[in-house]
Amino acid sequence: MAGAPRQSAPPDTGRAADDALLAVRAAEGDEDAFAVLLQRHAPAMLRLATRLLGSRTEAEDAVQDAFISAWRRLPEFRGHSSFATWMYRIVTNRCLNVLRVRRPVTTLDEAGDVPAPEHAASPARITEARESVRELRDALDLLSAEQRACWVLRELDGRSYEFIADAVGISQEAVRARVFRARRCLTQALGAWR
Repeated sequence: MAGAPRQSAPPDTGRAADDALLAVRAAEGDEDAFAVLLQRHAPAMLRLATRLLGSRTEAEDAVQDAFISAWRRLPEFRGHSSFATWMYRIVTNRCLNVLRVRRPVTTLDEAGDVPAPEHAASPARITEARESVRELRDALDLLSAEQRACWVLRELDGRSYEFIADAVGISQEAVRARVFRARRCLTQALGAWR
């Protein structure tokens, strides 16, 4: 959590231009063009939704709904941002709607095992790692939906404040404030693990 987030890879302008062309073709009814966009962007959208919702099943539903919505709304896509950014915004908004309706509940079984190095695979270390994952999930549940979205996009996806502002639909200053509050809340909640 602490420290500088990973830096996003520089945008691949060739791929973004190709995505824009595919989006235009898909908006004209070309299902194959949309299938290429789906294949390219679904894995990243699923990772994002899973991180935001904490449930793979709910994430799959949210991403499916987001792509259906994108298909219907493609004629509205004007290319002011990249197709990927547009999809991030749709998926983030879909996940925020889900989070606003319910508080995420994730069992330890859904979280999966935390991989441990071979030398540290003792039962005590595995139990400690699982407990830390549970504590992090509990701490994330303390955040508002907007704080969680901003924190996940910044800390786990390594996105810039500008990208997050565009994806969530708020100002960069509001993003910075939400990330700051989320970090403070998580630091307090996870103080025992420092």
